[in-house]
Amino acid sequence: MTSSKQQGRRETVLRGIGVAPGVVSGEVRLIRPEKVEPPERNLAKSEIPKEIERFEEALSQTREQLHRIQSELSQALGREDASIFDAHLMVADDRSFIEEVIREIKEQRRNVESVLVQVSGKYADVLSGVEDQYLSERAADVKDVTQRILRNLMNLSETSLRDLKEPCVVVAPDLSPSDTATIDREVVRGFATNLGSSTSHTAIMAQTMEIPAVVGLHDVTRRVAHGDRVLIDGGKGLFIINPTAKRMKEYGKRAEEQRHILHELEQLREQPAKTADGYAVRLSANIEWAEELRLLRKHGASGVGLFRSEYLFLNRAEPPSEDSQADVYGSVARELAPEPVVIRTLDVGGDRILPSEQTSNELNPFLGWRAIRFCLDRPDIFRPQLRAILRASRHGNVRIMYPMVCCTKELKAANRMLEKCKDELRDEGVEFDENIPVGVMIEIPSAALCAELFAPHVDFFSLGTNDLIQYTLAVDRVNDHVSHLYEPTHLAILKLLQYVVEAGHKNDIWVSICGEMAGDPVLAPLLIGLGIDELSVTPILAPMIKDVIRKLKYSDARELAQKCMQYRSPVTVRRRCRELTREIAGEVLELLD
Repeated sequence: MTSSKQQGRRETVLRGIGVAPGVVSGEVRLIRPEKVEPPERNLAKSEIPKEIERFEEALSQTREQLHRIQSELSQALGREDASIFDAHLMVADDRSFIEEVIREIKEQRRNVESVLVQVSGKYADVLSGVEDQYLSERAADVKDVTQRILRNLMNLSETSLRDLKEPCVVVAPDLSPSDTATIDREVVRGFATNLGSSTSHTAIMAQTMEIPAVVGLHDVTRRVAHGDRVLIDGGKGLFIINPTAKRMKEYGKRAEEQRHILHELEQLREQPAKTADGYAVRLSANIEWAEELRLLRKHGASGVGLFRSEYLFLNRAEPPSEDSQADVYGSVARELAPEPVVIRTLDVGGDRILPSEQTSNELNPFLGWRAIRFCLDRPDIFRPQLRAILRASRHGNVRIMYPMVCCTKELKAANRMLEKCKDELRDEGVEFDENIPVGVMIEIPSAALCAELFAPHVDFFSLGTNDLIQYTLAVDRVNDHVSHLYEPTHLAILKLLQYVVEAGHKNDIWVSICGEMAGDPVLAPLLIGLGIDELSVTPILAPMIKDVIRKLKYSDARELAQKCMQYRSPVTVRRRCRELTREIAGEVLELLD
């Protein structure tokens, strides 16, 4: 029933971040989880052992709860999807984190609840303070586990969305992965939150569970009440309060059209990514977490073009061990064999500080100590990762990729360390792929212009266009004052892409692209026409890109690229690309428009 308060209210359209596509409507169920406020008290020296015992018991209880949630999710969706809680278990198992809490209890003589909030807050602040959205979202994992430990310490009952019985749209300040995992998909039609981003675990969970969701709505909890009628468009990122009858009719028709288009795209899952005139393009996926393998297969991607290894290093006080890394990389390689799995080595530093590192005071972190520069200076972190990747290579088609390389000096240094790791493993009798392919991300203008110099030392190039565009145009794409200048179709960018492709192919080097450009259906014909061999995209975008590829003629793509290299305006380039895409695959644009 629609609330009486809502009657007579005008329609209100809020724009957020669509993280899981789909159109749903329903009545609001407003969730306001109570934040646990820990008590603070001083301890007598004799009370310290008992306080530490309380902490360890709460940790044990927390681990049991997380394992139970993971097991239930595994049964419902599969082990890969449940592995998202590995990150939470890392926090609960992290010895450095645990020992710091115990040490502070002893030194400060304060109760465990207050010390836990202090220590976990420090780790969360480091993560949330970085500018990289993906890394900053990991702070939410630390906070989620901390709240769970606090509830166990204070014997507080856990709120659960599984208690909801009537169909609804959940609206909350934020939802943790633990919250999302308990959702009954027959009851919760969709959800919307004040906080969140496209890289959060909650967003990944929404995609995996196929629940339409919009996050980052800022104050949506203050704009709605229980029972309000709302509509969610998870594809466009729209949250509509009190939708009009006309709007509901339009969206009813749109939802039906979307279901039809998505059904048609699903039929392409097993079909090759090959143009109408027979030109093959590899269509792979960018992933951060093992649970995304289900999405990869569901949406018809072929292998992993970019495995961001950073997630293994987050939510923990110390870097992961070589063994734990080898287990993760090996499991992904086994699951996808013989399809390739490209593992990018650790890409942190500068504005993306590991919890185990001291905060950097660099004046310009984007031009600072990051990625391969950080790794070469920290062999204690880089060497175990290289060894882990090598060990995983015996389980499948694994490839190594170095990020942010600017010159052959860095590339040669990284390869020397790789060879040393190979020598060590041979001496230890450990099997690995002796001919494991090695590549570099081309994401700095100097690397693009010197691609031919890199060619003798690598097996493939991968164009990281997000940073390449920012560095070439000197534009911060998240700065509202200049973001309008961020133009993927700028002639300077197109010339760099063309140069890298020509330099690569001249030396029999495979060229892929893994930036956001690769996942734009409008630009797919242009990239293929420029000679890109592989498009690596977010799994959920793969069906749309594959549809465009299969309806495209390679000859038309080549002609388009030649024309676009003559245009002076990026707007003209995009308009021409859009015209061709609409001509061959207009239904794909219907999903985006």
